[in-house]
Amino acid sequence: MGHNTSDDAGVYLLDESTALVQTVDFFTPMTDDPYLFGQIAAANSLSDVYAMGGKPLTALNIVCYATCIDVKDMGNILRGAADKALEAGVVILGGHSVENEDVKFGMAVTGVVHPGRIVRNSELRAGDKLVISKPVGSGIVLTAHKAGFVDDAFVLPMLTEMARLNRDAAEILLKYDVSGGTDVTGFGLLGHVAEMARGSGLAVSVDAHAVPLFEETLEYAGMGMVPAGSYRNREHFGSMVKVAKDISLELVDALWDPQTSGGLLFAVAEHQAQTALDELRAAGLEAAIVGTCHEPHKSGLVEVG
Repeated sequence: MGHNTSDDAGVYLLDESTALVQTVDFFTPMTDDPYLFGQIAAANSLSDVYAMGGKPLTALNIVCYATCIDVKDMGNILRGAADKALEAGVVILGGHSVENEDVKFGMAVTGVVHPGRIVRNSELRAGDKLVISKPVGSGIVLTAHKAGFVDDAFVLPMLTEMARLNRDAAEILLKYDVSGGTDVTGFGLLGHVAEMARGSGLAVSVDAHAVPLFEETLEYAGMGMVPAGSYRNREHFGSMVKVAKDISLELVDALWDPQTSGGLLFAVAEHQAQTALDELRAAGLEAAIVGTCHEPHKSGLVEVG
C-alpha cells in the first residue's frame, strides 16, 4: 500500500500474517515547554500506525537542531519523546540530526499489522457511523495563544490531550466492526472526511453540532484567530463539501481547522457505534459520533448540517 489514496502510512507485505507499517512526521514546536513538545511530536508520529490498525514497534528520531536553543531544552524534547515511546512500548533505535534555523522534531516509525486487519481511509460502507476520539480546534486555540489572548495555564489541558496516545482509542475501536479510518491532523476534520468519502466512492453526512471542540474554540474563531492552514484546507477540499446555511462561520472554521496530534476517525458498523462510543467515553476519551456514510447523490460528497 502506497500513497494512492493518501493513507496515513505505507504498508509492505512480509508474509501472509505480517505486514510492515511505516510512516514519518515532524514539525516545529507549538509550545514553549520542550518536554511536552517532545511528547506531542512522538504521539503524533505514532498515531499514523494506530490509524492503520497497526502496532508501532520501533522509531527513529528526526531532529532539526537550532544552535540558539539551549542544549538542555533539546535534551528535554528528546526525553519527552522517549517517555512517550516507552508508554507506547516502542523502542527508539537512534535517529539523525541536522543544524537548522528552526527547531523541528518528529519520528520515523515502523509497526506491524495483520494484512487482513489493515484499516484504510478508502473502504467506508454505507450505513457506517463515523466516530472521533478527540476534540478539534487546537489550531485555533494555539493561534490565539501565539497572539497573546490565551495564557499557558489555559492551553495546558489541551496540550496534554494532544500528547495522549491514540493507542487506547485504536484498541477499543478495533474490537468492533470497523470498515475504514484515519487520524485527524493537518487537513482538518472536513478535509479528512472528504478524503475518506472520495476514496470510498460514498458520501458522508457530518453532524456539525456533535463534533467535540476544545474549550473556547468558537470564541477565538469569532475573533479571527484562524490559522492559514484552515483556509488552505477549505480551498483544496471545498468543492467536495456542502455546508448548511444555518451552521455558523465559527463552527465551520473549527471543522476545517488543521490539528496536531488529533484523534482517530473510524467508521464503525451502525449497530455497534453507540456501544463503541460508550466504551471510549468510559476510558476517559471525549469521543463522539459525528457522521454517517451513505450512497452519493448530487449534493456532494460531504454534507455538513
